Amino acid sequence: MRILVVEDRRRMAALLKRTLRSQGHYVSIASNGGEALTLGRSQDLDVILLDVALPVVDGFTVLRQLREERLTTSIIMVTARDAMSDIIRGLDLGADDYLTKPFALDILLARIRAVSRRGQTVTTDKLEFEDLLLNRQTYELLRKGRSTPLTRTEFALLEKLIRNAGLIVTKDALIEAGWGLGAEVSENSLHVFIRTLRHKIAVEGEAQLLHTARGIGYTLKARVH
Repeated sequence: MRILVVEDRRRMAALLKRTLRSQGHYVSIASNGGEALTLGRSQDLDVILLDVALPVVDGFTVLRQLREERLTTSIIMVTARDAMSDIIRGLDLGADDYLTKPFALDILLARIRAVSRRGQTVTTDKLEFEDLLLNRQTYELLRKGRSTPLTRTEFALLEKLIRNAGLIVTKDALIEAGWGLGAEVSENSLHVFIRTLRHKIAVEGEAQLLHTARGIGYTLKARVH
């Protein structure tokens, strides 16, 4: 895989580069947010590892701008910013995962493998439920003429729900779909992604199709009785 490491601390960047290269990945380095925007746009990347506290442009701004430009590359925030508000902000802006420092390198490698698997099981370019259309080619959600970009994680979760529309999909099944088998992902993280999906599925005045099965999971239904 082609991986961009966005890290301003030289020792950390060198460690990540050496570790990732030992796993057979092609690695490039950006030492500030400006370089991250340039390299993130210009390279055919599979994964971006993005710090938050960066010179020139901070990581949250980099993330927001890349997602506004509809970049679908998987982005993992790798940062010492571990406050719940920061984690929620990163995920809401479009990060596929959020890993706080310090971390074990094996955990990072597992997270990279997990995001690289997302979307690989989709066998058709388009999935539909009611007036929702999920486009696999562009990672967009279409509804009532409105086009909304999705991250790979959001896409994987919504694909699982659409393929099981009308049924309750358990939290464990959604975590497996979004992050991979055996992933250590909290229900709170899943809840953040579900909340974001709800905002993308229905704007003001539109019927909400994504509902909670309290204590069990979530379901896509046209109406809940």
